[in-house]
Amino acid sequence: MAAQCAIRYVEQGFDAVKLDPAGPYTAFDGHQPRLGDIDLSVRMVGAIRDAVGGKADILFGTHGQFTASGALRMARAIEPYDPLWFEEPVPPDMPEVMAAVARGTTIPVATGERLTTRFEFARIIENRAASILQPNAGRAGGILESKKIAAMAEAYHIQIAPHCYCGPIIGAANIQFAVTLPNFLILESLQQWGGFHEELLRTKIAWQDGAVIPSDEPGIGVELDEAVCEAHPYDGKALHLQMMQTPLM
Repeated sequence: MAAQCAIRYVEQGFDAVKLDPAGPYTAFDGHQPRLGDIDLSVRMVGAIRDAVGGKADILFGTHGQFTASGALRMARAIEPYDPLWFEEPVPPDMPEVMAAVARGTTIPVATGERLTTRFEFARIIENRAASILQPNAGRAGGILESKKIAAMAEAYHIQIAPHCYCGPIIGAANIQFAVTLPNFLILESLQQWGGFHEELLRTKIAWQDGAVIPSDEPGIGVELDEAVCEAHPYDGKALHLQMMQTPLM
């Protein structure tokens, strides 16, 4: 199923696919991966690589699940498939521990979705804990703070991949942010910015053949349709990071 999904996105024009098969999310400390989690991760990553070949990079995430030794066990297992990055292999509170992972694997380490302000990112840079930073503008401190983070990273030859796990407003901000960066690597998107995300904006984010077309409109290039927002208040209880019991295709 992972391979079929990856093929479908590559056919649409995407040149990278992101997944997190390494086990359930947790609010607790890092742990050792179960052998079953390593086996599943290897089989999924291997199936995707066989399916897409060199047409797409593989972005492997864990949401900070492991200890450093556990992360290195997982990294060794998936290294043969040459992922573009190993995202947040350990909890983000100790850059010194993440640095041990970065030194022990050939897979570039990426991190940043849970970090706030340039001061937390500075600890990652100082410890050489990652070679790819992923500031999320909605959490890191906005566009200006993200620009400061990117400038700090540039001085250390670290690349920027703006993180996006929420909606099209952050997505649009990330696009404007990305086009200003000499050390920009890749833009994370939520499929093709369609569906309800398209309804939320007066003009859809432009997307063609796997690439976003930056808007030349003022501000961040999009205008929120507040009437749509008001007509769809959120009344659920689910959080955005919850494991599903069945695969999503």
